Order: sequence, then C-alpha cells, then structure tokens
Amino acid sequence: MSYKVTKDRIAKRENAATAQVHADDGKRGFQIFENLEVYKVAREFRKAMYAVNRRLPDFEKYELGSQIRRASASLTNNMAEGHGRFHYPDQIRFFVHSLGSLEELFDDINIC
Repeated sequence: MSYKVTKDRIAKRENAATAQVHADDGKRGFQIFENLEVYKVAREFRKAMYAVNRRLPDFEKYELGSQIRRASASLTNNMAEGHGRFHYPDQIRFFVHSLGSLEELFDDINIC
C-alpha cells in the first residue's frame, strides 16, 4: 500500500487541522504541531542557532557547532513528537525534554 503526498493532500490536512473557532461552542479544532506558538518561536530560535554555528571559528565548528546543531534540532523534534503522543504525561515528558535542550543551548551560547 502506498500513500501519495501531494499539495492537495497537505492543504486538506492543514485546513482540517487549523479549523476556526466554532461559533456555537467556542472550541478550537485539532491543531498540528506547526501551529503551536511555542513551536514557531523554537523554530526561529533554531534558525538563530544555526546562524551562530556558521560564525564559529574553524576549531569549534566540528565539536561545539555539532552540539549546537543537534540540541537545536532536538528542541523542535521533541515538541513535534510530544504533540503526536496520545497521553498527556507523554506529551509533557517530551516538552520537558525540549526544555532540557533549550537549557543546553543556553550553556553552549555561554561557551561561545
């Protein structure tokens, strides 16, 4: 069985996931992780960390730079994975892991 990913399917998924507030009960529809405000901010932070990585001196690019790239990817990856979990304790655990990656990035910035 195969699954074709097309622009139409992606658009339908995004439209379904970002449903507007229902007029009758005031509840929001299901959101994809990309619509979470915390994810949007973390993604911008990840981009900034990659920019910092590009400005590191050559002797730091392979060790500290690699650590910065992995921690910044882990920041958003854990948010996405946590959002996909069914149980709240699992969701919370992954967002706590994201917080740990963020703290690690702060320490890497201090090293820089």
